[in-house]
Amino acid sequence: MISRIDLRGDALPEGGALRDLLPRAEFDVEAALEKVRPICEDVHHRGDAALIEYAEKFDGVQLDQVRVPAAALARALDELDPEVRAALEESVRRARIVHRAQRRSEHTTQVVPGGTVTEKWVPVDRVGLYAPGGRSVYPSSVIMNVVPAQEAGVESIALASPGQKEFAGLPHPTILAACALLGVDEVYAVGGATAVAMFAYGTETCAPANMVTGPGNIWVAAAKRYFTGRIGIDTEAGPTEIAVLADDTADPVHVAADLISQAEHDPLAAAVLVTDSEELAAAVERELEPQVAATKHVEDRIKPALSGRQSAIVLVSDIEDGLKVVNAYGAEHLEIQTADAAALAARVRNAGAVFVGPWAPVSLGDYAAGSNHVLPTGGCACHSSGLSVQSFLRGIHIVDYTRDALAEVTHHVVTLAEAEDLPAHGAALKARFEWKVPGQ
Repeated sequence: MISRIDLRGDALPEGGALRDLLPRAEFDVEAALEKVRPICEDVHHRGDAALIEYAEKFDGVQLDQVRVPAAALARALDELDPEVRAALEESVRRARIVHRAQRRSEHTTQVVPGGTVTEKWVPVDRVGLYAPGGRSVYPSSVIMNVVPAQEAGVESIALASPGQKEFAGLPHPTILAACALLGVDEVYAVGGATAVAMFAYGTETCAPANMVTGPGNIWVAAAKRYFTGRIGIDTEAGPTEIAVLADDTADPVHVAADLISQAEHDPLAAAVLVTDSEELAAAVERELEPQVAATKHVEDRIKPALSGRQSAIVLVSDIEDGLKVVNAYGAEHLEIQTADAAALAARVRNAGAVFVGPWAPVSLGDYAAGSNHVLPTGGCACHSSGLSVQSFLRGIHIVDYTRDALAEVTHHVVTLAEAEDLPAHGAALKARFEWKVPGQ
């Protein structure tokens, strides 16, 4: 069901050479870009009419308008299963605790007497958030996008999610209920690349946004790439990934269950076990069979995901090599299930989120750890972070110098300006003083 990659014996290669040995899903955003380009431009030129047409073409729904009526949001919350509501409320509560602590405060630094630089943090004015609606429904993604934006102080928040046939063209009612629970009343029944285009360009109904965040399929990722520079984005999210670094102290029942938990997202989902224990590898392989057979989404998601090129059991000589492998892989989610899990987790450099020990599975982070589950995929954790309050903030430097403070540094500025052959830069300072070369 799942392949093996044996990296024992010889010394591990470094950098890209090691990354090339590791499993990864094919996710060709560049090819998808050419397909979404005309769709995005059609939305640019025809606005809501294009959105309505593409909703019928791609989602099979007929809409009179793309914005979800306020009554539908209120009804969805009123009709929400009380246990689901309680679980969403607890997820929101925990997410707020973590994200509120991420707020940044203004700080002023005195560089010299009379010269200060203040860094203030300003939220973006308006964000467009995306909640997927394909194989599954993700009210948890509503929480993970909305909470950090709200805690950052974003004043205008809109959310889009694909319309569903079984719900008269509206997004899934649990998505709508989550929006209502969070106080988001601007919601659109728009999916995929068209949602990103709507937020980027604006339409008759929807004002343009400064930023678009949220997970989605390859078409969403391609549209984000298309609009990068016009709008801010979080990341070009690809298929979900879990990597588990484990030794012989790990419970194979837990490891197998955790691999399956991410494989059920998508046939391209990646499930990777890195271990120095042949016995654990064999035990996990044995566990996968009955656990997969006992669950849902087996043929269309789990089996293709586990048997695909993106999933594998990677055998290493020792846990030190295992740490090198997971740092090279840069997983979206990384579990550490070893005898010294906390110490090892502290040495991880590349991961979207790290889950320490047997009692912190990825599923906890998906819903109720308080952490954010919108995380970098495809190895992007080597250079990018997950969604946070910081994602929605911009740092602005405020420079305040007195006459004397400027006079004291003018000769350095003039010298550097002339070294760069930009004399007018220096002249802008000279004009403020009866300036001459120091020492003359």
